[in-house]
Amino acid sequence: MRPVSPLSSYLGLLALFTVSPHATAAPAVELGQVLINDEEQSELDDARQRLQAVPGASNLVDMQRVGQGRVASNQDVLAYQPGVFAQSAGNDGIKLSIRGSGINRAPGAHGSGVYTMFDGLPLTGPGGTPYELFEPLWLSRAEVLRGANGFDQGSLALGGAINYVTHTGYDAAPLQVRYEVGSRGYQHRHISSGQVLGNLDYYVALTDSEYDGYQAHSSGSAKGIAANVGYRFNPNLETRFYLRYRETENELAGRLTKDQIKHDPRAANPRYLSRNDSRPQPGSTWVGNKTTFFLDDDSRLEAGLVYHDYPMDLREGDMRLKVAYTDVSGTLNYFRRDTLLGHESKTTLGWRTTKHLPNSGASQFSRANDVVGARMRDFTYQGSDTVLHAGNDLELIPNLWLTTGLAMIYTRRESDVTYPATGGKVSQHDWDYAPRVGLRYDIRPDLQVYGNLSRSVEPPHPWSLVWSAPVPNQPMKMQNQTATTLELGARGDSALGHWDLAWYYSQVRHELLNVEVVQGLPFKEFNASPTVHQGLEAGLDSLLWEQPGTGKLSLRQAYTFSDFHYRDDDKFGDNRLPGIPMHYYQAELRYDWPSGFYAGVNTQMASKVQVDYANSYHADEYALLGARLGWDSPKQDWQTWLDLRNLTNKRYAATVTPGYNDGGQDIARSTPGEGFAVYAGVSYSFR
Repeated sequence: MRPVSPLSSYLGLLALFTVSPHATAAPAVELGQVLINDEEQSELDDARQRLQAVPGASNLVDMQRVGQGRVASNQDVLAYQPGVFAQSAGNDGIKLSIRGSGINRAPGAHGSGVYTMFDGLPLTGPGGTPYELFEPLWLSRAEVLRGANGFDQGSLALGGAINYVTHTGYDAAPLQVRYEVGSRGYQHRHISSGQVLGNLDYYVALTDSEYDGYQAHSSGSAKGIAANVGYRFNPNLETRFYLRYRETENELAGRLTKDQIKHDPRAANPRYLSRNDSRPQPGSTWVGNKTTFFLDDDSRLEAGLVYHDYPMDLREGDMRLKVAYTDVSGTLNYFRRDTLLGHESKTTLGWRTTKHLPNSGASQFSRANDVVGARMRDFTYQGSDTVLHAGNDLELIPNLWLTTGLAMIYTRRESDVTYPATGGKVSQHDWDYAPRVGLRYDIRPDLQVYGNLSRSVEPPHPWSLVWSAPVPNQPMKMQNQTATTLELGARGDSALGHWDLAWYYSQVRHELLNVEVVQGLPFKEFNASPTVHQGLEAGLDSLLWEQPGTGKLSLRQAYTFSDFHYRDDDKFGDNRLPGIPMHYYQAELRYDWPSGFYAGVNTQMASKVQVDYANSYHADEYALLGARLGWDSPKQDWQTWLDLRNLTNKRYAATVTPGYNDGGQDIARSTPGEGFAVYAGVSYSFR
């Protein structure tokens, strides 16, 4: 007989189905509040157990807790997570770095270094990870597998994998409305519905937002819809269809100097202001399906298919760039649990591929004084990523597990300048591999130690072959980035609270580093000489005091130490890689009353950040203070909160986009962080 809720046990990471094969079908109106809440908690518990079965570092983000304050962007989702640096650039786009991934990227660009999924299906493609489909209010949770620990998801990126899990009819209220409002014209509206109707369940949400922005010329807006519907044909066959569609429009304020951030942080970069730069995303569509076949009590097969269309209209500098990306992805995963020589064994075989369709390309036009001129060139971006991976967890002795794995990777990158006729074409096809071996030992139910040695492979973006070419209209070849990483860590529960600690050391070859060589011109990406990424990641959630009937006082903390540097580079020696702080700390001290009221204070601290590869200049360190108070109804229907950010109105650089060598000059490299702000919200869920 199949264990109770096997699908919840195995597929929580993919969030496809949350029903036990033995559960009796019932209309959604009969699913009481307690059952819905129990289902949500069960999903979180199952996800936590799966992540703890990985011999490496991970994070589990409960969106119910995130929702007790402003939820504007992915920065709010990934706050208080050790090992994760996520900072907003004032709009939907964020600078996201895990273990040094994407430290070179400008915020809001197509991200790199972290493989991203929606509900276990690919979002990241050969062109990177676009940001416009990230609407945090659609999510029930997020699961972060740092570094090579995303192996079983087909992720081979340096930063690992993030799976954003959408609500379904099993964990959503039949009706929910939410409204957020705050400083500088911020508004965020949301309405959703989810129910179970016999063997079918559905979830649908409509969301829109708008803001004036902290800097001048940094306003934006967004609107979109998310929906999914699942159907259980029988206990052995289930399927779910997904839809996401979202439009965004952001004015671009540009980066500022350190002096400007200190004296006039709300100003826009004069060039961006005079040119009226902006980045409309005319509408991105992501459609997917995941079907699961239970072959027997101990094995299952999952098949997925995704269509992703994401055009972009970039109006920056002396050009207008109209880009049309379309990806198609397929996944196939086989899971089996059995015994090997009398030892428990769990095996995963997986295949995934993502391919640009032929219409992926761009047209570049000249632009002066916000007037579009002649067509300058047309070029196409073609590429595909295919990964075949096999992994096994074998229990050598009770509570000691050996993890082994091997992935074969085929990457294809092509860029072709089709206009003017003097253009050129480059095509590169590469095979690579990524082995993995790890151990984890459960010393006690509340104490686990682990370690792994893994390799990661990351190809360049197809657009890099065009924009980084030293000769205009003559694309160039680039090498895949590879990294060999040793990781050691432990996690558990003690008198101090729930804690986790991880140390890693990566030797990176051909690291893909992006740099603004000439101010105001497009960024270029190059393969670097050998680099080192090493760091320490620590998290601690502590219950400091609790009195029945009175309340409890808790403290959560997250600290990330990041040391990324060259290894004897001919020009830069052992210089630090610019882009993110070496020390990054977040904490929240909070008191909860039994009536549902809560109040807390929080802080965010960061050390100075190098702004160029020559380490000739830096952005200053900073410390921020905030506060939050609110009320969650004991019936879990009403919720309201007040979120105060940057109480001291500290002026600081939230993100840094590196230059090559600024020669000690104060160049405009930084995006200012938001000053003092007040946000409030209310939510009602009809159960």
